[in-house]
Amino acid sequence: MSVKDISLDEFHEEVMGSDVPVLVDFWASWCGPCRMVAPILAQIAQERPDIKVCKVNVDEQRELAEQYQIVSIPTLIVVKEGQVVARASGAKPKAQILGMLG
Repeated sequence: MSVKDISLDEFHEEVMGSDVPVLVDFWASWCGPCRMVAPILAQIAQERPDIKVCKVNVDEQRELAEQYQIVSIPTLIVVKEGQVVARASGAKPKAQILGMLG
């Protein structure tokens, strides 16, 4: 699968209503560490068909960023069965991101 950019309108169905775990990246185009994490997330999306990888642009989706109390980016959250089960801020290596998925 590929990484999917999602909006507030899609968030409930794509993330909270997903029947597979979802890795969500809160990011912005001007953020250097976000650009460092992007290829890692694309790799994970390709290698792990058992999960979904989504991106939320905090500049375009301010309401979602506020709802999930995003104060620094990138912030990664893992949602399973409608619940946030893991959260990390800052650029992380691939192994650490995979570790969040359990």
